[in-house]
Amino acid sequence: MSAPEFRAIVVDRTEDESGKRTQSAALTTVTDDVLMDGDVTVAVEFSSINYKDGLALMGRPGVARVWPLIAGIDLVGTVEASSDPRWSAGDRVILNGSGIGESHHGGLAERARVSGASLVRLPDALSPVRAAAIGTAGFTAMLAVLALERGGVQPESGDVLVTGAAGGVGSIAIALLAARGYRVVASTGRGDELGDYLRSLGAAEILDRHTLGEPGKPLQTQRWAGAVDSVGSHTLANVLAQTHQGGVVASCGLAQGADLPTTVMPFILRAVTLAGINSVEAPLALRDEAWGRLATDLDLGLLDGLTEVITLDESFAAAERILAGRIHGRTVVDVRR
Repeated sequence: MSAPEFRAIVVDRTEDESGKRTQSAALTTVTDDVLMDGDVTVAVEFSSINYKDGLALMGRPGVARVWPLIAGIDLVGTVEASSDPRWSAGDRVILNGSGIGESHHGGLAERARVSGASLVRLPDALSPVRAAAIGTAGFTAMLAVLALERGGVQPESGDVLVTGAAGGVGSIAIALLAARGYRVVASTGRGDELGDYLRSLGAAEILDRHTLGEPGKPLQTQRWAGAVDSVGSHTLANVLAQTHQGGVVASCGLAQGADLPTTVMPFILRAVTLAGINSVEAPLALRDEAWGRLATDLDLGLLDGLTEVITLDESFAAAERILAGRIHGRTVVDVRR
């Protein structure tokens, strides 16, 4: 009896006679035989397009680590079979990170086989499509908000900056922080185009990203009680230099670069905390906490307003747009269509 067939976006790499390697992705039909090891099989309903997915689908290096690989760093679906006692057929589950779409087959497919140890139960307050809209981006944003709270940054502490504000992480970070009563300043290079959008999420002020993107002094005028940064490089260095005494900066991205051209001055003279956010390897207890908070703290109507739902074969066009900076908010993939 042949294995069931299903659709998947598969990333592969080829090498020519000269040793040049080329990566590409295609929507194809595969069978269960290609699935990797795991103790839970999931009928995937929704995934999403994140920046990492854009890179993988457009043949860019740095995301896929094994080939061939089913893309997609998010999935939401229903358990079909499980040898993990924590999960039973019919359970609705979420999986972000944990290597899917990088070193393990991901969510841009109709089926997945994964480790039950990384799954989170879909909160009752969230529909599957809304959970996918939150996805890794929203999960990362919530981890950053939790880091600010653990560091003592409260709404009365002062302004909180969100860089890369129009992206998925930035958009949901603004919404989460504003809902908790923080005064949020949104940094973007598209203020003229997206100012109204960012204010609708709760941003009180729009800051041109270019004011942060050039080399600056190691200590500057104190402006921020805290920050969520997905840009890195000179932007993060300037944010640190402008953070209040005892403030917290959550670092979760490198859109400008992976370098950090700063000094120890913000840390030893102002006791600033630089909190690293790693959504891929977050422990299960933290995953459960973050998703529990997302289910209660996020304005779901607002989430719907920044969400676009596309079909599986439309993922490539969305990947191209996200790399070109032409997507704001969240793009959900209904893998069943």
